[in-house]
Amino acid sequence: MSDSKKLENLKSLDEIIYPEIEPGIISKQMIDKAYLEDGKTGEAARLHQMEPVVYERISILRLEFQNILRIDHLWIMPNLTKLSLNCNKIEVIEHIDMLLALKELDLSFNYIERIENIEKLVNLEVLTLFSNLITKIENVDTLEKLVILSLGNNKIETTEGIERFRFLKDLRVLNLEGNPIAKKTEFQMDLYVAAVLPGVKYYEYKTVTEDMRQKGKEKYYREVREIEANEENEILARAAKAKEEYDERRLASSFVEYLNEHQLYESLWKGDEDGHALLQIGQTATDLAEEYDNDIYGVTQEIYKFGLECYEERELEINEFKENLEEGQNLIQKMGQDVIEEFLQHKESVFERASAVLKALEIRTMRGEDEESPESLDLLEQFDKISMQFDDTINEVWQQLMSQELHLHESVEETTVNFQRRIQEMMARFVEQVQTYFGQLRDIAIHFSENMTEVATHYINTKLALQDFEDVPPELSHYMEDREAVLNLIAGMKDTHIQRIDEREDRLMVRSRDFIENMIDELNNNELERNRAKILEINSFLELMSESLASLQSEIREEIMNEEA
Repeated sequence: MSDSKKLENLKSLDEIIYPEIEPGIISKQMIDKAYLEDGKTGEAARLHQMEPVVYERISILRLEFQNILRIDHLWIMPNLTKLSLNCNKIEVIEHIDMLLALKELDLSFNYIERIENIEKLVNLEVLTLFSNLITKIENVDTLEKLVILSLGNNKIETTEGIERFRFLKDLRVLNLEGNPIAKKTEFQMDLYVAAVLPGVKYYEYKTVTEDMRQKGKEKYYREVREIEANEENEILARAAKAKEEYDERRLASSFVEYLNEHQLYESLWKGDEDGHALLQIGQTATDLAEEYDNDIYGVTQEIYKFGLECYEERELEINEFKENLEEGQNLIQKMGQDVIEEFLQHKESVFERASAVLKALEIRTMRGEDEESPESLDLLEQFDKISMQFDDTINEVWQQLMSQELHLHESVEETTVNFQRRIQEMMARFVEQVQTYFGQLRDIAIHFSENMTEVATHYINTKLALQDFEDVPPELSHYMEDREAVLNLIAGMKDTHIQRIDEREDRLMVRSRDFIENMIDELNNNELERNRAKILEINSFLELMSESLASLQSEIREEIMNEEA
């Protein structure tokens, strides 16, 4: 079939699927509508329609056959785990990289040309890009939790990129059917996949057998050998990079980064050209500078080691706090679930009694019997009594759940305060000792400047006495007859070095203080958000329960009318 004919068929299909929908962008209104019409039926659908749309609680969203051209506004649902956007007109994968909780993503039957902007979706387990316009396999090897990947019916013409799937250790299902590379008669894609991807169990939804793997390895042994060689080098490079990144994070969290080698000493001389000139007056000055370097290095090593020790101690405290916090939250959650389960069992019996009373009352009304008759009034009285008792039960449940939540909230606040005090005490000990070390660094800088004054003075006096200025460095020639200028030069060097030491100390102090403040602020904000969300959840649930009994009468009436019809 020609491309023009295919285009005509697609246009015709569009007219059928999207009869009155203009191509557009995902909007909040579209999200609201999809959420409120998510396939529930009966009582569940009615109750669902009454719920307020709380975007943070939406975990599944289906926007299929909506003539969507561009992706947007999904950031309002940070806890989305399953997103279906298949059968639209999407051309670019965009604005989804903030959906870090996403586990399933379906973008089948669109017009996507590139796999992009999904590298941050590290929790993705299922990715479906079936029937798009993708020409190249790329940007997938960071999705380490991926289990199922479908790239069938695209325009992929080479095997380039397939070897990257070897880094996806959980990948078990792969589909590349319908691509040009899979249609080549001289190339057996199933055997290639079997040989190159030993972890894949199903290709094109058929089991990859050991016989296929063996035949694939024999047929494509050169390709496999080259891939394995390249992979070995990359694994080593990745390991080195991962270790470097881990060390950087660890040192940054210890506040002693760039103190593990000679970085501080080197920073003292940065931009100090006059100070560098002093080092050219002879071997004595060079030896003095080397000793200076070793002394600075010795103290920074003490700071570095001490910083790591304190970091490990803090991490143990932080992890213990988080574990206790999670344990307490899980305990209260279990208690709340028990209360709700008991209430729901009670609700069933209440609704059975209420339904029987309302049904009898509706039947009498439909038969035209007097609403003021003793029998009808007795039924109304029974229903009112049931309603009052149910309201009392709801209030009791509300008090139980709120009491549990209040207890948890107050416990978390108290625990956080105690935790903050312990961390501050630990940090105070760390800062106190580090300040002692930085005092030693300043003393070393002062001692070096004093020694350098003696060396420089002796050097100048010797040159003046002998009137020998031939080997004097050009940078120092104008100081030969001005001893005061040399002393000022050394004093300036000393001030610069002490200033750099002070700046590094101040940086450590500020970051250690900010670390505590930021961590405690984050803990308090997280608890406040959790508490508010839980209160909203409790109130919304019990309001729905109350409304469900109030609307029971209309449901009974509709049920009886359907039976009569």
